Amino acid sequence: MTPDLPSTPPRCYALVPCAGVGERAGAGGPKQYREIAGRSVVAHTLDALARVPRLSATLVILAPDDRQFETHAPASTAWVARVGGQSRAASVANGLGVLVERGAGDDDWVLVHDAARCLLRPEDVLRLIAACEHDAVGGLLALPVADTLKREAAGERVAATVDRRGLWQAQTPQMFRLGLLRRALAAAGDGVTDEASAIEALGHAPRLVPGALENFKLTWPADFALAERLLRTRA
Repeated sequence: MTPDLPSTPPRCYALVPCAGVGERAGAGGPKQYREIAGRSVVAHTLDALARVPRLSATLVILAPDDRQFETHAPASTAWVARVGGQSRAASVANGLGVLVERGAGDDDWVLVHDAARCLLRPEDVLRLIAACEHDAVGGLLALPVADTLKREAAGERVAATVDRRGLWQAQTPQMFRLGLLRRALAAAGDGVTDEASAIEALGHAPRLVPGALENFKLTWPADFALAERLLRTRA
């Protein structure tokens, strides 16, 4: 099942949910504001998006009481809206409403990207756009699963080995049309953990676009040290 193609060329917007607290990261505060390689995590993320010429604008969604963003991303030219919700899905849904208020249309593309994926490369975003801009549904960056997968039983024991054939690890950005994504999130509710899941629940099949291994999400304490090394190597 695929929706109708738009009749006019759409624009591309990035939307960065940045309202989380990052409890698993052990950062003593929101992980997006932790400093690595001389700048905050979110500053690195927004810098990568700012170097994507196909993006008309980037919108950052903050918690209503966030007073730290401007301190940790002083050079950012992104739009900011303090409309974050209790879940990622709610924050993204609220952000889509802000884009509409700022003139975005239902057929425009929205690339939702995790603030904590600070090793994103502009060329990967451009590859995603090229792969999806003429697609009827949209898609996401992802990686085929390479490791053997184990399902856990009680007591941290292996219950079974999971067949990895055909399995992919979802990344971001995830690129979908604004109108379709709004409908999908409204129908799916707060339980979905990424935008593609909401699109799938409507019966659509997002395109899988191979991403980069280094575009990982900073989640655990050790991830920050690895990201620091990679960013300094780039510099």
